Amino acid sequence: MPDNVDMDKPQFYEDLASELAPLLSGERHWMANAANTAALLFLRLQRTNWVGFYFLDGDELILGPFQGEPACTRIAIDRGVCGAAVRQQRTLVVPDVHRFAGHIACDAASNSEVVVPIRHQDRLLGVLDIDSPDLHRFDAADGTGLERIVAVYCNATDFDMSALPGGPC
Repeated sequence: MPDNVDMDKPQFYEDLASELAPLLSGERHWMANAANTAALLFLRLQRTNWVGFYFLDGDELILGPFQGEPACTRIAIDRGVCGAAVRQQRTLVVPDVHRFAGHIACDAASNSEVVVPIRHQDRLLGVLDIDSPDLHRFDAADGTGLERIVAVYCNATDFDMSALPGGPC
């Protein structure tokens, strides 16, 4: 599949959602589905160096399934782009993470980032976080497209996260 930068982004993300849905079909576990979602995104999204999930546990985000370099294990919700997305409960597209106050540099190679909140039944569960070594890699169309991907993940998943200490469900 061509780089989403080289084609119509809404169509790219619609195609990606159509590829993700059957991949998750038949599996309802939140961790298994997060792992396969992260793997597919890492495979299909060009110019990314990290794709993964963080799940809420009290006032922290805890690292979930991901693809890329080792990452920050815990992020306080008052820090970083992920924490800001939780506090603001909206998708954040950051063209240059070095200009984002409070950015956490888990990977020094990351220069731009997009973070999408994960909501299920009006409950904020965590975030999908994607980093790129390129400045200005992501835009609003990526944010909207990734919101669609998160919706596919949520629709395919049961969120009994009791396996996480203090988990939200």
